Amino acid sequence: MPSYTAHPARTALAAGASAAVLVLLTGCAPTPEPGTLTVLNSATDTAEHTRNQKFFDRCARQYGLRVEQLSVPADQVSSKALRMASSKSLPDILELDGSELPQFAETGGLRTLEDLGVRTDGFSRSAVSLGSYDGTRYGIARSANSLALYYNPDLLKKAGVRPPRTWDELRATARKLTRASTYGFAFSATPNADGVYQFLPFFWSGGGDEARLDDGKGAGALRLWKRMVDDGTVSKAVVNWNQQDVNDQFLAGRAAMMVNGPWQVPVLEGQKKVDWAVAPLPVPRAGDTAVAPIGGTVMTVPKSDDRGREKDAAKVLGCLNTSANQLDWGEASNNVPTRTAAARRYAEQNPRLAAFAELVGTARSRTGKVGTGWPEVGEALAGAFQSVLTGGSSPENALRRAQRQATAGE
Repeated sequence: MPSYTAHPARTALAAGASAAVLVLLTGCAPTPEPGTLTVLNSATDTAEHTRNQKFFDRCARQYGLRVEQLSVPADQVSSKALRMASSKSLPDILELDGSELPQFAETGGLRTLEDLGVRTDGFSRSAVSLGSYDGTRYGIARSANSLALYYNPDLLKKAGVRPPRTWDELRATARKLTRASTYGFAFSATPNADGVYQFLPFFWSGGGDEARLDDGKGAGALRLWKRMVDDGTVSKAVVNWNQQDVNDQFLAGRAAMMVNGPWQVPVLEGQKKVDWAVAPLPVPRAGDTAVAPIGGTVMTVPKSDDRGREKDAAKVLGCLNTSANQLDWGEASNNVPTRTAAARRYAEQNPRLAAFAELVGTARSRTGKVGTGWPEVGEALAGAFQSVLTGGSSPENALRRAQRQATAGE
């Protein structure tokens, strides 16, 4: 996934660093340039950085301000923020992946949105959750993303099938689509954040609980993945494929359907070899609601001794998150606006991506239940599906082992 559109594979800050964050996040630049706000983010791609600057300039000019971006690779944002804090040069706006926010918010080093006067009225519940820790709002997400089912309409038409809506239909459809060198379905099952992010829609939609991995309710998702690998409709290589690899398989015609996110749209639109469409993710039974993880970055304001700069940062955040600006940003980034009215408008204007708008509305934050314990839970889940797919462990045993692992990491 790209660095700025909320790649879920971003490295979360280790829990053991919390004490260091507490000390460091209270720093501020000793001689900040008047009228210029600094932003630390992961918009390292030139086109992305330029597009982002356009929105910052649009809002900053209204208040006689300027904005300068400091962009680093996504997995370096947290460590960079810590180094800046140690030298008392924290940015005015710190943009974090949603999964990283709890580690920083726990320390008390971030201003709450309430203190800043930044409102989230009209935002989706999932978006508010993405920027919250322990019931308090610290970050604001102007857009969000999730996962959906991509499919090749030509291959489905030849096989006489429609996009599957349930897990049973998914297995049956994948069998009809599997032929020669083409697998019916593809997903990422790597033992890291990519694989975990793709497993969560199946785990959660099936009733799984990340706070109680061993309650038995998540085993159905593991059985589904295992059965599809065993019956040959999914390649055994998925245990090594990240999300970009999955998209490459789809574009090469070696997968008729795949799980992936809107960050793949620029690549898909930039080629003419394979037609594509997007549908909601299949659910266990007809009528069930698909529950996918919400991905996205959240903009936060670190505490400083200069409340004036904090207020200026809050003004820019408020402007970036008007309905009009969210919709424009969503169009530019292929992400779904977090204001519900803007999200509806986005779906109307982008019918091909409407499934993402639908799924983002019911999506959940990975850290919503377990907070700063998410890194341990995510690692334990990765171990569970890897052991089932490669080692022959039963789903139940794998999840019992995962619960013990997650608890040991507390």
